[in-house]
Amino acid sequence: MQVFDKPESQSVNINANVLEGQLSLPKFDAKNPPSPELIDACVHCGFCLSTCPSYRIIGKETDSPRGRIYLMDGINEGDIPLSPAIAQHFDSCLGCLACVTTCPSGVQYDQLIEATRAQMERNHPRSLPEKLLRQFIFSTFPYPNRLRVLLAPLLVYQKLGLQKLLRSTGWLAKFLPEQIAAMESVLPELTPEAFKDNLPEVIPAQGTQRYRVGMLLGCVQRVFLPEVNNATVRVLAANGCQVVIPKIQGCCGALSHHQGQEAQTIELAKQTIDAFANLNLDAVVINASGCGHTLKEYGHILKDIPEYAERAKEFSLKVKDVQEFLDHVGLTVKLSPLQDQPLAIAYQDACHMLHGQKISLEPRRLLRQIPNVQLRESVDASLCCGSAGIYNILQPEVGHELGDQKVTNLTDTGAQVIASANVGCITQIRKHLNLQNKSTLLMHPMELLDYSIRGKKIDS
Repeated sequence: MQVFDKPESQSVNINANVLEGQLSLPKFDAKNPPSPELIDACVHCGFCLSTCPSYRIIGKETDSPRGRIYLMDGINEGDIPLSPAIAQHFDSCLGCLACVTTCPSGVQYDQLIEATRAQMERNHPRSLPEKLLRQFIFSTFPYPNRLRVLLAPLLVYQKLGLQKLLRSTGWLAKFLPEQIAAMESVLPELTPEAFKDNLPEVIPAQGTQRYRVGMLLGCVQRVFLPEVNNATVRVLAANGCQVVIPKIQGCCGALSHHQGQEAQTIELAKQTIDAFANLNLDAVVINASGCGHTLKEYGHILKDIPEYAERAKEFSLKVKDVQEFLDHVGLTVKLSPLQDQPLAIAYQDACHMLHGQKISLEPRRLLRQIPNVQLRESVDASLCCGSAGIYNILQPEVGHELGDQKVTNLTDTGAQVIASANVGCITQIRKHLNLQNKSTLLMHPMELLDYSIRGKKIDS
């Protein structure tokens, strides 16, 4: 077992001469700094290194979980300043939580990086371009109607063939700022459906009603992948669920939460709880794993808000990923084959599903109920695809390499279909399928179940 000795370690190369004169730079404030107790739980064994995507790509100790924990401890103790050079190692973290799953000591790295990122937003002076980009993202992406205004000219851009032309020439990557080019590269094909919410507020169950469930549409999900929400509603209704979709719902706060936007996260969480209040629901279901993980964390996020603390705990207990929910209550409708011959499907584990919510078997059990389906597992199945919310925009080089690896591993299985249950993963994987000229179909598991229920075939 490798031992990580803080003072003498050459892996974390903090040069004392570099630090001298920088101690006046910003540091953690007194509001919820990374917990010393959680930091001390790390024994620096190194088990996290092989599962950490940023460490595997960048190769530096300071871009690993235990390296970042060392830096957190140093900042807490006043030995290391929160300088731009140090802050970049926290920015390089994808927040995939693979290290939480791997750690034999049970280190709660998720809480440590969450506290650190909130501290960075308050105390780390970013450059003007960084500030403008982040301000644009957090004032647009969590608000579907604002996002639609932004996307309207991009729909024209796609329909006129400009996107295809500019991507083929490589002009965008050459002349646009790296992060802006990365943002354009994950833009999915837009449809008129993206610009309006067509689902009614209440969708009746088919046959005998077994459950009454609320459904979160998501902010980016409802705009980029409206077909997934439509399929999810049909699957739930076909299996005896009355589906309630509050019109006043907005973003759950996941995007903000993962990047330390504390005030925005709290406000969006409160709004979500209010939107689903007093509806007499058996469950609140979600079909995007990043959102689901944050919804289940509301009790922690709102613990210091007296009027919401208990309500948040109660709300989180009702939140279920739609695959988790259907696996638990069981499918009641007949499923038909998606092809006349066996169909090979590679299920892609989204990080906040696998590591955050500990959901892995449930989606696979559902897909295996479809006749003629064969599931195939890829190499490095638990490694992040590089999307990680907006990571592939903020850290495009690392995100790109991870996306390329993920698609190579998934397509090497020989599967005809890739099933993915998170909007960020879907846009990232679709981008790299196109870059690798791969024709493998990419679908949400709810779309596959919906096809099977309706007897719709997948073209081979």
